[in-house]
Amino acid sequence: MSDIGSGDEGINSQKYHGQGMDAGGNNFDSGQQPQEQELATKMLQIQSKRFYLDVKQNRRGRFIKVAEIDDRTGYVRIGADGRRSQIFLAMSTAAEFRDHLSSFSDFYSSLGPPNPDNVPDDGKLKSEMMLKDNRRYYLDLKENSRGRFLRVSQTITRGGPRSQIALPAQGMIEFRDALTDLLDDFGTDDGGFKGELPEGRHLRVDNKNFYFDIGQNNRGIYMKVSESNFRTAITVPEKCWTRFRDILADYCDKMCRAHQQNAENHQGGPIPGGSGVRGGPSQPAPSSSDIDTFSCNVPNRI
Repeated sequence: MSDIGSGDEGINSQKYHGQGMDAGGNNFDSGQQPQEQELATKMLQIQSKRFYLDVKQNRRGRFIKVAEIDDRTGYVRIGADGRRSQIFLAMSTAAEFRDHLSSFSDFYSSLGPPNPDNVPDDGKLKSEMMLKDNRRYYLDLKENSRGRFLRVSQTITRGGPRSQIALPAQGMIEFRDALTDLLDDFGTDDGGFKGELPEGRHLRVDNKNFYFDIGQNNRGIYMKVSESNFRTAITVPEKCWTRFRDILADYCDKMCRAHQQNAENHQGGPIPGGSGVRGGPSQPAPSSSDIDTFSCNVPNRI
């Protein structure tokens, strides 16, 4: 019933095999993995599919990992397109997902028997989208030749495929009830900032690309600045954004003055009307407030 193919993923685990990731879909394989604790787990067998729902906790907070396991291998299922059959939900997002499962189940119950002659071109019968910080989750109730199923896709860091699961439509209520049990035990509060975070920005300079992404974890809000395809990144906590900006503006001021001085030297002396002028009265040098620090422009004086 799933539109996801099978695949193998080889990492040792007693319960099942899968790479360590956090609620944002970030892979920890590039470095030392943070301390991660499993608080609870549920296993669901829905038709031929086996799902694990794990409540986990690391330095970023609590989240729920949902993974589909390939019974033949004991590994997390991976599609031919490279998508892992797993998603990561913050506790509040899991609560929103639970509520959507109820509405999707009601809609599914109202449908008649499958009719191959009355299926949308894309197979979608009902769709919703969830937004959490700078991550998006797409919920699509679909129909194909094998039946009806709910596909849940999670966007992850730029440059990688979406991760997703495909849940047989007949199992949505059972899945919702299992999720409800975990949320009753561990709550739905993520803590921290409750508003909507700004969208990411992109800057292209020559052959370089810079990405500015705003995120949040249990330590607060941060800005991640990453470069081009190498994705070399720095993370700047919100509490020091103002100071970070001031330091950058100070360097812009200093380089603007250095470029101006360099231009004066090439001209054989100060520019007309400048300090110690040849050909005009002396005027005070412009203050930092007179300089557009990001374009090195000095406003004309009256």
